[in-house]
Amino acid sequence: MAFGRGGKMDGRRPSSSSSSFCTTTTVVVFVALCLVGAWMMTSSTVFPMEISSNKKPVVKQQPAPVNFGASEDSSSGNVGESSGKFEDTDNNDNTVPEEPNNKEAPEEERFTENTEKPEEKPEEKEQEPPKEREETKDTFDDANGKSEGRSEDVKNEDDGDKSEGKKDDEITNESSDEKPDGERKDDQDEKSEGGDTTKEEQPQIEEKVEENGDKEQNSNSNEVFPDGAQSELLKESNTQNGSFPTQAAESKNEKEVQASSKTSADQTSTSYSWKLCNSSASTDYIPCLDNEKAIKKLRTTKHYEHRERHCPEEPPTCLVPLPEGYKRPIEWPKSRDKVWYSNVPHTKLAEYKGHQNWVKVSGDYLLFPGGGTQFKNGALHYIDTIQQALPDIAWGKRSRVILDVGCGVASFGGYMFDRDVLTMSFAPKDEHEAQVQFALERGIPAISAVMGTKRLPYPSRVFDVIHCARCRVPWHIEGGMLLLELNRLLRPGGYFVWSATPVYQKLAEDVEIWNAMSALTKSMCWKMVSKTKDKLNQVGMAIYQKPMDNSCYEKRSENSPPLCKDSDDANAAWNVPLEACMHKLPVGSTVRGAKWPESWPQRLEKTPFWLNGSQVGVYGKPANEDFEADNAHWKRVVSKSYVNGMGIDWSKVRNVMDMRAVYGGFAAALRDQKVWVMNIVPIDSPDTLPIIYERGLFGMYHDWCQSFSTYPRTYDLLHADHLFSKLKKRCKLMAVFAEVDRVLRPQGKLIVRDTADTINELESMAKSLQWEVRMTYTKGNEGLLCVEKSMWRPKELEAST
Repeated sequence: MAFGRGGKMDGRRPSSSSSSFCTTTTVVVFVALCLVGAWMMTSSTVFPMEISSNKKPVVKQQPAPVNFGASEDSSSGNVGESSGKFEDTDNNDNTVPEEPNNKEAPEEERFTENTEKPEEKPEEKEQEPPKEREETKDTFDDANGKSEGRSEDVKNEDDGDKSEGKKDDEITNESSDEKPDGERKDDQDEKSEGGDTTKEEQPQIEEKVEENGDKEQNSNSNEVFPDGAQSELLKESNTQNGSFPTQAAESKNEKEVQASSKTSADQTSTSYSWKLCNSSASTDYIPCLDNEKAIKKLRTTKHYEHRERHCPEEPPTCLVPLPEGYKRPIEWPKSRDKVWYSNVPHTKLAEYKGHQNWVKVSGDYLLFPGGGTQFKNGALHYIDTIQQALPDIAWGKRSRVILDVGCGVASFGGYMFDRDVLTMSFAPKDEHEAQVQFALERGIPAISAVMGTKRLPYPSRVFDVIHCARCRVPWHIEGGMLLLELNRLLRPGGYFVWSATPVYQKLAEDVEIWNAMSALTKSMCWKMVSKTKDKLNQVGMAIYQKPMDNSCYEKRSENSPPLCKDSDDANAAWNVPLEACMHKLPVGSTVRGAKWPESWPQRLEKTPFWLNGSQVGVYGKPANEDFEADNAHWKRVVSKSYVNGMGIDWSKVRNVMDMRAVYGGFAAALRDQKVWVMNIVPIDSPDTLPIIYERGLFGMYHDWCQSFSTYPRTYDLLHADHLFSKLKKRCKLMAVFAEVDRVLRPQGKLIVRDTADTINELESMAKSLQWEVRMTYTKGNEGLLCVEKSMWRPKELEAST
């Protein structure tokens, strides 16, 4: 830098008074600037702040000073020694250098290790250019203008232990085009309270982890992104013979059903052209269920083939329009009782089922009294009636995850939350207009599905209870094929609650169905453990229990229904045709299903008994250690970053989806929030969905190169961990992002952890739709992105329609 010269100016001798004054001023200024320059050279690394085009001021979590590890991180793009890990900000005097052979250790084994480094040589630091000072705030604003306090500031390390950031380490906090000068704080005001005038106080991200995987308790700052070692846990190992096959392989090998998608070229352009979808379904468009062209070609609809998935050959890249007058959904738990009519403007159910207390129209609202066909006097009374009829069902303890077949508006599942039970509800998209859409708008889990010709997208032996209240499914026909599908899904020792007219009415048709069901369930070795009638609702129910072992199967006089072949994989579920056979129950004390899981909530944290050291986990460790490390990792990330570090108002979040769940750690870490999480295991990922159910959580299989079986605008938050970079190899990323836009509610959040180039690509797509980029962060080859969907469509898109 060039500063003021000495006493002479332009070769002329100044007067004595002015010369003395100017000389003194110049010297003072020169010394001050030198001190500032020296201070900047030795201060902690800060990251430049980028400003988006969005006008809403949102200040997000700032990064910690970075202490780059001595060993290279081979998976981060080989960016050199200076891009390894976040530094540990505590106990600097006890810093231990990494062993030279650390870089040769498996990436996944470094998850719980201490990631400290020796002091950096002074001469190396002198070569680093000074960084610009960063603007900071003591609070951040969420999308609703509320300010949340940051955690206590942590003092920076001594200057000798600091290192400068590299160009490939970047955090962007998107807020507005330009900050007024009044919002900029002087660096002198941000010094530490201890009086150290050479250090700038920064909120820091601590990632110090003891060898047991626990975060140090004295950490009081927020984690935005894991350090190099911890981020490696989230990368699958290259083990060829892992213990978890993929659902795609299971399904293809079992029934030779295609589970692959056409490989498409990556979307590399930063310019995206969007248009609105042109479908008769309009604002309720579900591409795989509203494919009119494919449905017209069906030869028969006898088995509800027209209600099954028929996905377009080319995934759509169009956007679903918003309903006129759409409003932000009412928050849970009020949403269970009422929703905005303008968000789901359908009245058929109110007209058809109004007398049964399904749904009513009242002014601007749709009201849900909590009733149904079988429980007109309220779901809670009906739920308690089941408990009284069979105390062993033990809602919320023994029975945690249940499947509700033909759910209607899902009031049963909605009130099951009061009993600490998680319900997977499903119903077809049929003449009962928008029943699943009503459920999701209310904040109740549900998907659009039908029991037709294919298996449901769940693994075998995972549901504690299956419930059917007057769902009118013909269980007894065609060899009991549909009831045998429930048998595949039901956990050994689990219950089937059947509340339907054949149980308690004496009409000729009902009697015929009851007799057929009685014969079928007996031949399946299901034991009827209770049959009762609810005097208040004047309905009855029969409860059956599935056997725990094969002894009954072996004693049957007739092999009807037949046992499935030994080669038949009961877990294969993606596009696998139904068969009228029963799968044998597991044999051996160490096999999944051999015994009941721990009672809730202990089962959430308990490592499943059938995961052991002889199996290879997703990340290359022994499966039980893999599970525990994953669980500890997501607890830390969610508590230190997602809940406290991104400015997300969790009171406005209800429906959550983990688009690439592994062991369900993300969902488990959100247990204390008033949310439910749909855990999706992609068909080309290790099949860990049974583990998720064992924990008392739920989810399903899906191929993200196709649309999901849900209505538009049904999730408040989507989470994707290293999903999109994998999908780029099989399908167009733009089509996947269009599906994200379809599923996500306006003002909903998308959190992505992925490769840096994928993060940049997704950020460009989000900006092209005028979404708000709340946070983007890249380090080496890894990145983190948090964006919020716009409440309105881009003006040019609206104008084009």
